[in-house]
Amino acid sequence: MPRKKNGDRSREPNGASSIYFSEYDGMWHGRVTVGVKPDGKPDRPHRKSKNKSKVIEAVRKLERARDDGRKIRTGRPWKLEKWLRHWFENIAEPSVKYKTANWYRTAVYQYLIPRLGAHRIDRLEPEHVEDMLADLRAEGCKPSTLRQVHNTLKTSLNVAVKRERLAKNPVTLVKAPPLVEEEIDPFTVEEARRILHAAKDVRHGSRFAIALALGLRQGEALGLKWQDLNEDAGTLAVRRSLQRQSWRHGCDDPTACVKGRHKVKPCPDGCKIHKRKCPPPCSVDCVGHARHCPKRRDGGLVVVETKSRSGRRTINLPEPVLAGLQAHRKRQRAEQMRAGEWWEGEDWLFAQETGKPIDPRRDYDDWQALLKRAGVRPARLHDARHTAATMLLVLGTPTRVVMDVMGWSQASMAKRYQHVPDELRQRIADQMGGLLWSDTDGEGDQATS
Repeated sequence: MPRKKNGDRSREPNGASSIYFSEYDGMWHGRVTVGVKPDGKPDRPHRKSKNKSKVIEAVRKLERARDDGRKIRTGRPWKLEKWLRHWFENIAEPSVKYKTANWYRTAVYQYLIPRLGAHRIDRLEPEHVEDMLADLRAEGCKPSTLRQVHNTLKTSLNVAVKRERLAKNPVTLVKAPPLVEEEIDPFTVEEARRILHAAKDVRHGSRFAIALALGLRQGEALGLKWQDLNEDAGTLAVRRSLQRQSWRHGCDDPTACVKGRHKVKPCPDGCKIHKRKCPPPCSVDCVGHARHCPKRRDGGLVVVETKSRSGRRTINLPEPVLAGLQAHRKRQRAEQMRAGEWWEGEDWLFAQETGKPIDPRRDYDDWQALLKRAGVRPARLHDARHTAATMLLVLGTPTRVVMDVMGWSQASMAKRYQHVPDELRQRIADQMGGLLWSDTDGEGDQATS
């Protein structure tokens, strides 16, 4: 490229900035060495303008940023789609829990990329985010989904700001969608007693006694092993969780791998295949259906060790629960004797007839069957955890003890899980009446006159 050097300077020394005029395009050009690229070549950002002063100012700005140790981005800014994919696959997914990664994955690939992915990351405006949330709201998305999408985008762009790909995060100017707390109706004492009575006659009745009395999460209960039970001390240690995780493709072309299983059109009206809301047709580049991949990986039943201090806990057992577990152990040993060489378990406290761990989906079905047997209204299995927390409230258990039993790291969790039953409200009302309108001196009826 024909060029005319700035002033009458000869060749600049290696690493020095250069400003020159090019007769080829009639523009002034400036280059600044700011470091070394990953391939070992000099990293020299380029600025150009017809105005020499503007190029000089741009070069000085780059030099100041370099000398101050600030990161200088070269090349075209990323599109939001590229950043979200990089953030999720390389930053978020390897460092968060499985369920959190699932939330991020859904928000990124189902909502954010299809709607905002084409924007340049440095040109995303708060209004773009607000319009997207409004569209999702109009399409019938739940408040929890809207909040999940908002939080995911905000979290990912916070990382972009830290890495100086963005000067500021536009999502911080967008009000988070309000989270509408789902109304939970825990079981009453009478309902809980009926469930426990019915559980005496089912194979894994002790598993559901643990849910109602101790509030263990489903994965925590199914992840228990006999080594976690200390019969002498009457305690149960929570150390791991059993989860069913989604399979991932291990092949080179996930889109073509299970092409024949892609859903190409919506379900007809009155679909009887899906018990829940029918899924939409697959996109052209769908990479789902990984469970059918011949080289599938990282899925199925997975044991996850509990790492948090609050989650790893030892709980004292009520006497009826301990007695039920001891009886359950005798029955399981008899099953193992009958199974003989077909027994292939790993000392699971609750196991299938062959010793294998219980699938969470089968566990849920067993719970629903138990509720029906007890003549109690249908409810989520997780509602048993709400019930246990509420029973601790009724008993007047100190907050610190409740946190220890439930495995909470923050006392604020009580607001979500503990519900004030009518019986407790009435008890407090009676106690208040006895305190303020005591009739021991015969003048209580004049208190309001």
